[in-house]
Amino acid sequence: MYRLVCVHCGAEYPPDAIVYNCEKCGHLLAVKYDLDKITVSHEELQKRPISVWRYKEFLPVRIEPVTLQEGGTPLYHLKKIGEELGLPNLYAKHEGMNPSGSFKDRGMTLGVSMAKQLGKNIVACASTGNTSASMAVYAAKAGMPAVVLLPAGHVALGKVAQALMHGAKVISIRGNFDRALEMVHELCVTHGIYLLNSINPYRLEGQKTIGFEAVDQLGCVPDRIVLPVGNAGNISAVYKGLCEWRDVGYIDTLPMMTAIQAEGAMPVVNAIKGNLPEVVVEQNPETVASAIRIGAPVNAEKALRAIRETKGCAESVTDEEILAMQRDLARYEGIGVEPASAASVAGIRKLAEQGMLDPKEKIVCVVTGHLLKDPETVIKQCAPPIEIDPTIEALLSVL
Repeated sequence: MYRLVCVHCGAEYPPDAIVYNCEKCGHLLAVKYDLDKITVSHEELQKRPISVWRYKEFLPVRIEPVTLQEGGTPLYHLKKIGEELGLPNLYAKHEGMNPSGSFKDRGMTLGVSMAKQLGKNIVACASTGNTSASMAVYAAKAGMPAVVLLPAGHVALGKVAQALMHGAKVISIRGNFDRALEMVHELCVTHGIYLLNSINPYRLEGQKTIGFEAVDQLGCVPDRIVLPVGNAGNISAVYKGLCEWRDVGYIDTLPMMTAIQAEGAMPVVNAIKGNLPEVVVEQNPETVASAIRIGAPVNAEKALRAIRETKGCAESVTDEEILAMQRDLARYEGIGVEPASAASVAGIRKLAEQGMLDPKEKIVCVVTGHLLKDPETVIKQCAPPIEIDPTIEALLSVL
């Protein structure tokens, strides 16, 4: 029903192969299905409870999955922010409402299930935070040891706490995320541990269900899907999934895939705006949005294709613009997200102000992680609680 295929040279590998890059040309792999064998109708799928596993026919897992009821995240109509921007059809899909508080759970239910299906019993990843938290949660559910490499001093405390509490072996390295990924990749290849970063093509299969759900919840294909981009797995995955739905006849159009990066970590934006064939690695990425503080996105090749083939675009936002939108989402829409999540809506604000958007567009912004993933950044932005004497007079004096 499926196989692994190189996105560059087309080399194929069987589904039980433990391979992360093409052995012939070194490029990325993707899961390719025999779509003509998928006979379930879209209407039949929509009768099932909404979750990642609603879409099991489009996923590679053939065993009982390792699941915590991930997916089915809410799609919110951003009425106030949309009105401000002249975009009446602006929505946010809140992936922070997944079990561990981020979109990574969609990939990890797939990744850990595939580890089990392939006979692997130890999993590992490098992480800027959310990947480690999610992997630790699902590894615990599966009863597997988990190994995490983090860039020392560059991961939000809430995310480290999750990985530790769920029993992962957490190791901080004196280097950035890109070096941590190089190290964990080497560890996995040489010691038979199963790698669960987004270079693993099976993990991205879970993340593509964001796009499936957005279509089902909106009742149509949005004109534009906007995602914060770090390692570029999400934007690649959503595009791949919707291409599959187009090819089986569920939908007949694709949304414009739109990538938003922080100014201090924007290799995908530079490649799109500079019409470059591939990204130029940023050696020292820096942004308050730690989840997208990545200078060498491993899925860049897939992401550039997704943006270009859908006539999408890529834009950068400053840390100040990210934090301003984080506050606006919380105070105007009641939606609490971590900084990287706010980047997608901040990018739409910037594109709207530049006159780059059609006001009639139906736009879905993916907000990727919960507010409490990074409480330190929140506290720095907000005034501290007001302390008073325990009297009604003191209370009234500060109201």
